[in-house]
Amino acid sequence: MQDLITLLSQKTNLKKNYISNILKLLDDGCTIPFIARYRKEMSGGADDETLREFESIYISAKKLIERKGEIIRLISERATLTKEIEASIEAASTMVALEDIYQPYKDKKNSRASVAISYGLEGLADILQSAKLTINEFKSESKKFLNDNVKSVDEAIKGAQDILAQRYADDAKERQVIRDVMMRYGILEIKRTKMFDEGGVFKNFGDKDSKSEKISYIPSHRYLAIMRGVKEKQLSVKIKTDIDRIEENIKRYKIPKNGSSSKEFLFEAYLDGLKRLLIPSIERDIHNELKERADIAAINTFGKNLNQLLITPPLSSMVILGVDPGFVSGCKLAVIDENGKYLDSGVIYPTKPKEDYENSKKLVLSFAKKYGVNAVAIGNGTASRETQEFFARLNTDIDKKLNYTIVSEAGASVYSASKIAKEEYPDLDVTIRGAISIAQRLRDPMAALVKIDPKSLGIGQYQHDVDQKLLAKRLDDITGDLVNRVGVDVNSASFSLLSYVAGIGKSIAKNIIIYREQNGVFKTKDELLKVKGLGKKGYEQAVGFLRIKNGKSEFDDTGIHPESYHIAKKLKMVELKNIDVSEKAKELQIGSETLKDIIDELLKPGFDPRSELPSIPFKDSITDVSMLKEGSVVSGVVRNVTDFGAFVDIGLKNDGLIHISKISDKRISHPLEILSLNQYLPIIKVLGIDVKNNKVSLGLVD
Repeated sequence: MQDLITLLSQKTNLKKNYISNILKLLDDGCTIPFIARYRKEMSGGADDETLREFESIYISAKKLIERKGEIIRLISERATLTKEIEASIEAASTMVALEDIYQPYKDKKNSRASVAISYGLEGLADILQSAKLTINEFKSESKKFLNDNVKSVDEAIKGAQDILAQRYADDAKERQVIRDVMMRYGILEIKRTKMFDEGGVFKNFGDKDSKSEKISYIPSHRYLAIMRGVKEKQLSVKIKTDIDRIEENIKRYKIPKNGSSSKEFLFEAYLDGLKRLLIPSIERDIHNELKERADIAAINTFGKNLNQLLITPPLSSMVILGVDPGFVSGCKLAVIDENGKYLDSGVIYPTKPKEDYENSKKLVLSFAKKYGVNAVAIGNGTASRETQEFFARLNTDIDKKLNYTIVSEAGASVYSASKIAKEEYPDLDVTIRGAISIAQRLRDPMAALVKIDPKSLGIGQYQHDVDQKLLAKRLDDITGDLVNRVGVDVNSASFSLLSYVAGIGKSIAKNIIIYREQNGVFKTKDELLKVKGLGKKGYEQAVGFLRIKNGKSEFDDTGIHPESYHIAKKLKMVELKNIDVSEKAKELQIGSETLKDIIDELLKPGFDPRSELPSIPFKDSITDVSMLKEGSVVSGVVRNVTDFGAFVDIGLKNDGLIHISKISDKRISHPLEILSLNQYLPIIKVLGIDVKNNKVSLGLVD
């Protein structure tokens, strides 16, 4: 354990005592959200993101230590384990360095070197490696190694060279040097294959013959794009490096300076080891490292986009009309009330080919009057712009305008046909379920979108090319951390939302729904202990993140953990705003960080952290370029991402451009590091207007 703690302290910024505490909490079955929120004194106040990173490093460190033990055992079984070798194994800080040390001891059945060793040529290889003999002397010495398997001097020399080629390729220091050289100076040469599609998605990769990318500079998203081309057999890649420089280094550092003429045989052996064994092996290592880096970068981008999407502020206290736009099949409408309950649905045909404005207007206004609709959510798919034009025209004909906004409908069709949707709306057509999903996304994005596989939300890049297990875990962690940060109403939450609460999971989430249906709403948090499968540990982990509105305890609608209710009761008797937290914490025998959180909850009962973010802006008419001015703030949806920027739909005929230099106040190498297709941007600044050409320059930063 101490070795693990030491290794973790080297790889994280956490102190050893906090690392020890966190490991103990994890071993005791505590979840990351619980540790981040309710065990701050033990974790040094590490937030959920820091703890997730710690967890990842912890898993890697654990694997590294386990592999060290395995390698020590394997070497002991196959060869003599010296103190020097064991020390180098213990000192290895990465899996790559560890595997380099183990490389000479790996089983290499049927390799040229192993065959030569079995023929008794290892002694001749030792003589050649010393390079003390002339060529003639060495050939004469080689005759002593002839046998039934080695019938000529040339065969003996070749066998000795094969052994030395393997020794060179297995040398840990040489492997690291060559790897560093190839990573720093290597070139990824990209060639078009016979199957290359001139007008396809890879048309930008190179001239007719080839294109080169320096490995140390290649952006992660570009590497993934290249390798997708390789997978589809339209591109081929090869890593090129300065072989001449490496050859000179072999002559200078690997060949004995006072060696005799047989050193030419030795050089040939090392050169063969370099080209035939070492470079192909290092190429695989480099591709593995580039892929791992690219996966992490892409997954992080996906994760940031998902977090941004889920944390969008909810639209409470409004009756919403969801609109799923369409041409021939019409626009599907669905009305939900303030609590998200489905009320009614219909279909209108305001766009081509029917362009039935009057009947479309009549149905929309009847819904507005009957249910008190005061917000419209329009999906951003096919016919979205034309549907916006219909509502803009409608608003010019009526006194009370129907403000509308654009909602990403990515994944709506996936949800509509899902088991969850069928259970929620068994009697409705899939198209109406889609319109309901669009409306629900406006009402409460987090509650609606947790029902959909994040990979269907159109917010990532190359999500099908990255490590799927790593991607799934990352997205699951992000969703879970956010759900727990916001809190969940146990009496109204869906199965999907409840399943993300720390300590619950899918099985217990179902049991909570069943208990709710059989016994009515929960009146106290203690009642959760009656739910089948939810034991004391699960209750401890979950209860702080659950909310009960109008329950028996005034603290049940807060993030105060029941273990601290006795503290909260004492604090109700004092003036909270002027309290000396440090002194009060000592008096109550509680940690200062925990006390601060309890005070915050008492001062802001039922607080939703999403409420501090900018609300979704609405429109009541299509924006015309003449209506804009420099400095105006607009909203929009990312429609296309290029190397130089992103095109965003803000309601004009032409999409506005956010140049790469205006996407972030930090230097980025590609817009995809920040933005993704179909991403909703609530606040965009107008930086420049070209009225004549109907073009607008936009920025997320000045």
